[in-house]
Amino acid sequence: MCTSRPAFPHPATVLDLVHLRASQINGCGYCVVGGALKAQKEGETDERLHAVAAWREAPYFTEAERAALALAEHATRLADRPDAVPDAVWEEAARHYDERQLAQIVLWLGVTNLFNRLNATTRQPAGATW
Repeated sequence: MCTSRPAFPHPATVLDLVHLRASQINGCGYCVVGGALKAQKEGETDERLHAVAAWREAPYFTEAERAALALAEHATRLADRPDAVPDAVWEEAARHYDERQLAQIVLWLGVTNLFNRLNATTRQPAGATW
């Protein structure tokens, strides 16, 4: 039930990373496995894929990727704090991405979170059709 990602003028790996991180947070095994396999096919390294959940401590990510991953976590965990996406998180992402790219990241996170919820609710097995 995962869809193909939108066009992205910045390295497309950013969308793969935010998809994977949101899917990890939401416990959607279907999208975690499928997203990792898709990213691998597109050239992403195992080292980086294995480190996405620990991106803050891992040395493999650029400042721009870190900003996108922080945005992904905040946009996925909206109910965890009164200020769901703090200005500092948004401003850091905006420092690395233009308005169109930010819109693509936010929309991709929305789609990812939708499919994570559908897959988790209906208990889609990880790796089922990948």
